[in-house]
Amino acid sequence: MELPKNIQHQLAQFQQLQQQAQAISLQKQTVERQIQETQRALEELSKAEEDADVYKSAGNLLIKAKKDEIEEELSDKLETLKLREKTIQRQEERVMKKLQEMQVNLQEAMKSAGLKPGTGGAT
Repeated sequence: MELPKNIQHQLAQFQQLQQQAQAISLQKQTVERQIQETQRALEELSKAEEDADVYKSAGNLLIKAKKDEIEEELSDKLETLKLREKTIQRQEERVMKKLQEMQVNLQEAMKSAGLKPGTGGAT
């Protein structure tokens, strides 16, 4: 038995939203990893002497820089990453809420069409 067009359309939208949720989850993991790396770099930098030789990466090069300049750059980067993390978190919450709503709507549409949700077949 073929699914009614409206249910097929809702299923397609649901699947697109699931893919969007997966993409957001990957973004979130990437940002979390960058936050951890930046925090570790700041911790290590704080252990270094004030006059220690410190280098930063610029493409394939390492360039000598002042410790306080690198600390400031890393602190700014950390702040930006944390803002990005909050934005992604809000996005993820919105998408997950929408997925739940769509799932309920799909189940109701399938019941009203005489279909058993989860099986794709008639009851």
